[in-house]
Amino acid sequence: RCVLKELESLGKALYGAKLIAQRFEVQNCSHHKDPVSGSACLFSMIEEGNPHHFFIATQDQDLANKVKKKAGVPLLFIIQNTMVLDKPSPKSLAFVQKLQTNQLVPEHHKQSIVQLKEKEGLAKQEGEKRRKRKRARGPNPLSCLKKKKKKTLEGQEPSAEKKKRRKRKRNR
Repeated sequence: RCVLKELESLGKALYGAKLIAQRFEVQNCSHHKDPVSGSACLFSMIEEGNPHHFFIATQDQDLANKVKKKAGVPLLFIIQNTMVLDKPSPKSLAFVQKLQTNQLVPEHHKQSIVQLKEKEGLAKQEGEKRRKRKRARGPNPLSCLKKKKKKTLEGQEPSAEKKKRRKRKRNR
C-alpha cells in the first residue's frame, strides 16, 4: 500500500509503474494509517526474518544493499527488459551453511553409534572390502560373422531345397 501511495504522489511521470504495481496482490503493512516511503515499507516487511518468503524487486541501490545484508531474501532487478535474480548474498550462504551443520548428527552421537555397532558386530571390517574381478568374456556376437552352412554333395544342394526365384514385373 505504501508503494502505491508513493507512486500516486509522484504523479504522471510514473503512471505506467503505478498501473503495473496495481496488478499485483496488495500486502497489508503495519503503517497503513501513516504511509512511509516504498523502500522503507518493503524493508520493514522482511525485517523479522522474512516469514512470508517475499522476493524484493527493486532498482533502488540503497534498498538492494540493505536487502543483501539480510539472510534469506532473494533480490530481483531488471536489466534491459529482462528480470534477473541476483546471486545469494554471503549472509544468506552463511545462514544456510549454519542450518546444515545444525541438522547434522552431533559428534558425541556419532561416537556412540560406532560403539554400539561394534558391540553388536555390525561394524564394517577392512578385510570385507574386495573388488570384483572382471571375467574374460568372448567377442561381441553382433560384430562376428555368421557361420557358413555346410554344403552337401561337394558343393551342390539337393534339388528339393533349391529356392525358386521370382521375376519382378515392371510397372509402366
